[in-house]
Amino acid sequence: MPSADFPLLCPVCSHPLEHLAATAARQPRLLCPNGHSFDAARQGYFNLLVGKGSPFEPDSAAMVASRFNFLGNGHYLRLAQALTDAIVPHLPQEGAAVLDSGTGTGHYLRRILDAAADSGRQVSAIGLDISKFALRRAARLNPEALNLVWDIWQPLPIAENSVDAVTVVFAPRNAAEFARVLRPQGVLVVVAPRTGHLADIAAVTGMLGIEEGKDERLAGAMAEHFELDATLDVDIPLELSRTAAADLAFMGPAGHHLDLGQIAARLENSREPVTADAKFRLFVFRPRRNAAP
Repeated sequence: MPSADFPLLCPVCSHPLEHLAATAARQPRLLCPNGHSFDAARQGYFNLLVGKGSPFEPDSAAMVASRFNFLGNGHYLRLAQALTDAIVPHLPQEGAAVLDSGTGTGHYLRRILDAAADSGRQVSAIGLDISKFALRRAARLNPEALNLVWDIWQPLPIAENSVDAVTVVFAPRNAAEFARVLRPQGVLVVVAPRTGHLADIAAVTGMLGIEEGKDERLAGAMAEHFELDATLDVDIPLELSRTAAADLAFMGPAGHHLDLGQIAARLENSREPVTADAKFRLFVFRPRRNAAP
């Protein structure tokens, strides 16, 4: 069962949400004092989007399946370990709270939760994503976390100064909201691709390239609310089957304008293993003192 301790806010009235366990007649639900209620989906996640929802296109079930297959086969374990090492030592031993913003299939959060448990830390976690298909996977992988459908560009349904760490892996970054929910000694870790990331596969499959100057724009977008504490580069040489290479291309932005069959067809003449270099940069931010609210 997900932790009942995470300080959630009702997306309708901003009052605290209470997490109620399942009964014989009803799924688990989130309930506020004004009676706004959100039942868990059968797969274990909660959808807190109200009104018109979000204008942004979520990842499809097929894209999510490719991501689940690729990450489940351990191709990015080195990145997951680097992220874990950047987060877990900063968590308090008791009462720690982690927000995984853009949690996807939940693989990175799973590593963090396991490492925190191994170190004796008690951690509550929330995974946010706009894709219900991703959260179906995440809820199965991380049943102790609260997995919520949410649009990161809307005010987060989380209380102020309640989170010790925020992780953002290839996902949008709402700096003002991250600063609001982080505790003063908290840490924000953003993972982004570097120039040259998967260039060989991108050239064949139509994946989007990495723009020059992206690091500077990221730091500039965060500067009002955060100070850059450290960066870490992670390089992973990949040797993939054509199937895995297709999953890798399809699970990202290319999946919104190409289908898996089209990508696989572009790779059918590639020699196996398909080689490429995954190039990442971890940005470790701290809340800026006296930052604008």
